[in-house]
Parts: sequence; structure tokens; C-alpha cells
Amino acid sequence: MTKPTGLTPELESQRKKIEKYAHDFGLDFFEVIFEVLDFETINEIASYGGFPTRYPHWRFGMEYDRLSKSYSYGLHKIYEMVINTDPCYAYLLAENHLVDQKLVMAHVYGHCDFFKNNYWFSKTDRKMMDKMANHSTKVRKYIERYGEDSVENFLDTCLSLENLIDYYSPFITRIKERERSSLRHELPEELVVDDFKIKSKPYMDKYINPKEYVEKKRLEKEKEKEQNKKFPPEPQRDVLHFLIQNAPLEDWEASILSIVRDESYYFAPQGQTKIMNEGWASYWHSTIMTQKAVDGSEIIDFADHHSGTLATSPGSLNPYKLGIELYRDIEDRWNKGKFGKEYDECDNYAEKRKWDKNLGEGRKKIFEVRKVHNDITFIDEFLTEDFCHQHKMFIYAYNRYKGVYEITDKKFSEVKRQLLFNLTNFGQPIIYVEDGNFENKGELLLYHKHEGVDLKTDYAKDTLENLFKIWKRPTNIKTFVDQEPKILRYDGQTHSSKSMK
Repeated sequence: MTKPTGLTPELESQRKKIEKYAHDFGLDFFEVIFEVLDFETINEIASYGGFPTRYPHWRFGMEYDRLSKSYSYGLHKIYEMVINTDPCYAYLLAENHLVDQKLVMAHVYGHCDFFKNNYWFSKTDRKMMDKMANHSTKVRKYIERYGEDSVENFLDTCLSLENLIDYYSPFITRIKERERSSLRHELPEELVVDDFKIKSKPYMDKYINPKEYVEKKRLEKEKEKEQNKKFPPEPQRDVLHFLIQNAPLEDWEASILSIVRDESYYFAPQGQTKIMNEGWASYWHSTIMTQKAVDGSEIIDFADHHSGTLATSPGSLNPYKLGIELYRDIEDRWNKGKFGKEYDECDNYAEKRKWDKNLGEGRKKIFEVRKVHNDITFIDEFLTEDFCHQHKMFIYAYNRYKGVYEITDKKFSEVKRQLLFNLTNFGQPIIYVEDGNFENKGELLLYHKHEGVDLKTDYAKDTLENLFKIWKRPTNIKTFVDQEPKILRYDGQTHSSKSMK
């Protein structure tokens, strides 16, 4: 890898100016360290997910080959990369023109502000650069001790399962303590019998302990006892954590699975905020460049590259475009007071178009939005019917009879529903561990939370096979196949399925 170089005096001068502009606009970020790289080196770092040091694995080489060929054929060009650490590290492409470098630096400061202040990044490890290097050292030691094939094969298995985590677990305690009976809490202990029957005189018993009440409490008690026998007591969404804690793994295998899990959690907020993060960075590079940093001679080049970033092909979604336009829409609405009960209840379209209360709260509002929301809540809260119509957001589908894509639905409610559905869990199936001792045979039972889309059968089979390699016993998953509830099973040799009663 070519050694990174610092900024030239000209770029350093521009960096200082842009950093000051960013601070003047109210952006708040960790120290940002820029490095200038040639296209080969920046492709190499990009193949490692933005980190210069990762554990050895063939998928990084495959990604580098893809990026290099794509660059050579003119299909893509990496203008910048920035890493969510403290300090933040950002990479500039040496071949970029000065106007591109200025745009990229402004874009980077927008990202760094988002990393530091958005709630969904608040639990990430800001020292991940060092942690990634430590992970690399560990894996290399395991390779020396246990052999390259053994370690790489196990890494293959772990990486195929890296999305089986609970993306919200850093913010939510999933395992709840059992609540005590309300009667035990409220009554003196000597008056409580069998946790649900209240002590009474025989002639009053049928009034104080009605038969229906006693039976209900008895069933609840039996259900609680049965749940306490389950392993785990409640469905667990962080499948990797369950495997680390309970699968029959060697120490080095558990360590590698923990490394994959840690890195999955590090990258998770970037997937949860892709639209918001890229929209925020684009908003600020546009604002800083047009209002402060761009020279008259550079305006055409800036407009050309900025429009290329926001370009959207029919039938696709560009997170840069959707994000920046939603921020601009929010800013405009809160400047003009286009929100609240009075505005929502106004049914005069002409009046709503001219609505302007001169509140001037737009800039404050978008800073508030970037602090607390992720993509799902961002879209759910601020995507409006007017916005969809203005930006021509419709649902497309392929008509196999005509051989073309067609608009299938223009309803705002359906457009929003489909967009949220695609964003939920990154469009991936939601999987839980339901039982680690299925049918009392030590088998693993997973549960697919079915939301209208079946599992891809080939993917499901491959996943069960890889889970078997870790669990060492048959693996099962409850799901729907052609709207019929079934259990798919892999016993180490063959796949089977059976209908659920």
C-alpha cells in the first residue's frame, strides 16, 4: 500500500477556511485528519470498509478487484471516505481537481458533525481504528496457530451470519425481569396462598377467590414455570450473542465470532442512517460551497459534480437526493410554519401553498432532526404527501407481459409504507432464537418474523448449514412457505421441512 500523504499547502489553506465556515454555520465535530491517496490506495482502503488494517480474508481482495476494475472502466470514482472515529480520518483522492477537494472537505465536515451528534452513533466505539488493528493481530495469530484454511473457513461461516444481530440492542434492554404477582406485592405475605389464592374464611372463599379467577391465575403460573424452562426464556434477536454464549466453540472460534459481531455493530448505525447521513453531508457541502467556498470560476464545475451526486435514475432511490431534499423541505416548512394543527386542518390548497408565518425556525429544526432520528423515524415523521408528489415518488414494478417497468401505485400511504418496509432491518428478514433445546434434543430453533415476504429458500438452507457448523447439532427455523407455516430443518446431511400444526 502506498504511504498516505498529508495535504499540500494549498489544500491545507482551503481546509482551514472550510473548517471555519463549518464552525460558523454551527457544525460540531471531532478533529478531522485528512490524507491524500492515489486511486489504487483509496480503492484498497475502501475494500477494507475504510480502515487501513483489517484481518486477512478473501472477500476484501474480491472487493478490491471489483473496485479497481470499476474505476478502470470509468464506472465509478471514489471522491472521499470518512471514518467514524475520534479523531475522524478522511481520505481524499489525489487526482481530484481543487473544486472537488473543496466540495469533498465540506461534505466530510457534514459527516463528522453527524457522527458526533446523532443519537444512533452515540454507542459506537470511537477508537475503532485501534480495535480493528487488534482484531487483525488476533486473527493472524490464530492463522499461525491453527492454520489458514481452518481459520478462513470458520471466518466464512461467521461472515455469512454477520447480519443476525439486534440492531437496537445497544439502546434497549431486551431481557426483562419477571414481574412479581401484583397480589403478592400489595398484600401481606400471610394472606397470599400459592401466589394467586387469597387466604379467607371458608364461607367467604367463593367470593374472595372466584373459580374463574383462581383458574386464570393457575394457568398463568403454569405458563410462567414453562417459560422459565425455555432456553432462552424469551426469543432472542441477537443470534450471534446467543451462539457465542451457548454454542460448543473453541476459544479461538468464540473470539472470531465476537470480532465479527463487534464489527457488525460498529457498521450498523451507518446502515440505519444512510439517507439522513448522506443528506446532511450533501446539504452542508452545498451550503458551504455556494455561500462561502466556491469561486466564480469554479461554479460550473461545482454544479456539474453536485448534480451528478444527486442524480436519480427512474425506479431507484438515491439516499443523497432524498436526504438533502427532505432536510430542505423541513427547513422550509419550519421557516414558514407549515406544520401543526392549524396547517394540517386547512383544506384550501391555494392558501396552503402561500402559507408563511415567518417563524424562521427551519435551521434550528434540521439540527434537532439530525440529532435524534434514524432513517425510519426520519421518513415516518417528515415524509409528506406534498413532498411525494413534488418529487414524483411512486411505486414501480416490472410488467412481464409488456416487458417494461410501470407505475403500479401513486397513493402516498402505499409509497410511504413500501419505503419504510424496505428500510426496516435493511430489508432483511427478522430472525430470533426461539429455543436452544428444541424438542428436548439440543437442537437449535430459530423463528422468522414473517411480514408478508417469504424467506429465499436457497438462502435459508445455506444459513441453516452454516449455523449447524457452529451449533454442531441440527438447526431449524419456523417460517412460512407459500403462506403455509413450516419448520425447515438441516441435520448435518439433508434438508427437510414439515408443516406446523
